[in-house]
Amino acid sequence: MSSKKLLWTTILLIMSLFCASSLLIAQDDAGIEGEFQDDYTLWGLIKVSGPIGWLIILLSVATLALAIEHLVSLRRDKLIPPDLLQEIEDLFEEEAYEEVMETCAAEPGYFTNVIGAALPRVNSGYDSMMEAVHSISEEESVKLQQKISWMQLISAVAPMLGLLGTVTGMIGAFSQIATMSGAPKPKDLAKGIYQALVTTCLGLIVAIPAIACYFYFRNKVVRISMEINGISEELLERFRQDA
Repeated sequence: MSSKKLLWTTILLIMSLFCASSLLIAQDDAGIEGEFQDDYTLWGLIKVSGPIGWLIILLSVATLALAIEHLVSLRRDKLIPPDLLQEIEDLFEEEAYEEVMETCAAEPGYFTNVIGAALPRVNSGYDSMMEAVHSISEEESVKLQQKISWMQLISAVAPMLGLLGTVTGMIGAFSQIATMSGAPKPKDLAKGIYQALVTTCLGLIVAIPAIACYFYFRNKVVRISMEINGISEELLERFRQDA
């Protein structure tokens, strides 16, 4: 499954679960007030956090889905297939450059796109070929960076949702004070403050792994991009020697 299809599938799943969770929360809301103080399980925390907490949890599902997809698609063997690399190296040794271009066109990918863009400039010289290598490599790297940027977005949105839950929880607590005729008791404010703290915690729990995964995959993209550039320069070095 492509990254785009996986992303849209995840979004639809989030929307469906969010609608279902909203109905469930509406049904359970009457009983939460008397139960939340004694329910410290994950399910209890999610119920107390309300729709915002559910949305944060669903963002964690999206983070997990993206992380799995990136682990599969951003592997070195996926971006630089060993068999394909060996085949291209053998064709370069045989100086079968037309066959190299045909192979690159038949097997589109990061590495083959870079080599396929350089070979048509053989008559223009080594410098022109390397210019094509760097240009296409930069484009392919940007595509991968855009692909993993969704995790960076989640790492920024999750704590903001937690902050939103904090604000709404405090609004509820102070609203309770405003509607009371006498002095408020701690238990009268506990629900709103509890919700505020839980949503803040959930937001951080999702954001921290998301930003860690983003930097891991970003560094992986940079490392693979540098390796592809190195392999390309090594393959095309023969054209500088012939110049």
